[in-house]
Amino acid sequence: MAVKTYREALNEALAEEMRRDPDVFLMGEEVGRYNGAYKVSKGLLDEFGDTRVVDTPITELGFAGLGVGAAMAGLRPVIEFMTHNFAMLAWDQVFNSAAKVHYMTGGQFKCPIVFRGPDGAALQLAAQHSQAVEATYAHFPGLKVVVPGTPADAKGLLKAAIRDDDPVVVLESELLYATKGEVPDDEDFIIPLGVAEVKREGQDVTLITHGKMIHSCLQAAARLAQQQISAEVIDLRSLRPLDGEAILRSVHKTGRAVYVEEGWPYVGIGAEVVNIIQQEAFDYLDAPVGRVTQADVPMPYAKQLEKLAKPSVELIVAACQQVTYR
Repeated sequence: MAVKTYREALNEALAEEMRRDPDVFLMGEEVGRYNGAYKVSKGLLDEFGDTRVVDTPITELGFAGLGVGAAMAGLRPVIEFMTHNFAMLAWDQVFNSAAKVHYMTGGQFKCPIVFRGPDGAALQLAAQHSQAVEATYAHFPGLKVVVPGTPADAKGLLKAAIRDDDPVVVLESELLYATKGEVPDDEDFIIPLGVAEVKREGQDVTLITHGKMIHSCLQAAARLAQQQISAEVIDLRSLRPLDGEAILRSVHKTGRAVYVEEGWPYVGIGAEVVNIIQQEAFDYLDAPVGRVTQADVPMPYAKQLEKLAKPSVELIVAACQQVTYR
């Protein structure tokens, strides 16, 4: 184990997989000479050269399509979007090509491609650059979707994504790149897609979340403990496939649940999670399932309004108090 930042863990995952498999290459805007907009690809150009670390023009649709074609031809491209807000320009290639090619060719073509980059809000980037779009990706059959919230998860999930034979979307958070945590040094360390993790054990209420909201949920659980409310915190890590068994095991134990996500409430990931709980664990529930999300508005630019629009530790605590009738 070694303490690394989130960006260092992603960089290590990329380097290890590129050394392991010569078919793996990285492509995107400023990934080479500039070392990546968030320095995730630092040093990779020097080690692997410009045929495997490819700087592209500002044309997301173009280089995403090039990546899909390369994957169909047998390579394993990693496409970096400077932000998943910009990836919207490439969604035709992601949803209509990468996600569907295996099905529409009757299994004749695989598409082992990774689309990765930051997702969600940072600080005062306004409405067009602050969108958490994981629910949109997860909506489409044929894609796998992961959202790492810690450095160890970032490394393990990215390595698993690169090795997977299906298209995988990896959603990172700009606000997590500098965060630190212990990361295994093992080059074969991977986290299987579709496996959640209990980040904190508890008895009274289940907090279910993903991505950077895991940190807010852990802070909320610590505050709740001071009020004699024991919260179990589950990090889904993978949104498609979704670890429904982990959710149900916890809800069977606690009898109460709150889902926390950075995205909007309407047709969000939480809606799917609530559906799983009400279908499979209704008789175990002692209260309606709670949800904490971003306000259902475009993200404001003004600092105080932005703060009010985001899900907060205070909102999570209040939701847990409500379902535990405290």
